[in-house]
Amino acid sequence: MREAHVPAQQPEAEEDPRLPRPHADARRSGHHQGSASAGPRPPLGLIWRIRDRATFAALSRARALRQGPVTLRYLAGSDALPPRVAFATSRAAGNAVVRNRVRRRLRAAVAAHEPDLGAGGAYLFAAGREAIEAPFGTLTTAVGELVRSVKDAA
Repeated sequence: MREAHVPAQQPEAEEDPRLPRPHADARRSGHHQGSASAGPRPPLGLIWRIRDRATFAALSRARALRQGPVTLRYLAGSDALPPRVAFATSRAAGNAVVRNRVRRRLRAAVAAHEPDLGAGGAYLFAAGREAIEAPFGTLTTAVGELVRSVKDAA
């Protein structure tokens, strides 16, 4: 076995080590990010959700209007309340991912026509799998025509 020549003196380091200082807290980030808010986010518009069973039952008996890939059922209400909206997609549309995508696209199309919604009205928008392949402009146009036809009839 041969011996290697190892110098006894260590060269001075030219850069500071990339380790945190001993008094620094290594578990925290360098800037304050703020705490997460509790509860649901505030609504962006003045559209309410339909939550009661009686309204859904009445909407199921209402006449269905169809325009392209979108179907609308409407109930008139008191003008003191803002419009209420619900979205429906059947299991025939696909799995949960597909149904959620359809629902998000419908929600965005309805939000584009929010000023046209009648005060106090209850709207149930439904769409199937064909709403996924349809261009967003087609969905928005269909929703707009349905909302205007309901508004003109009232």
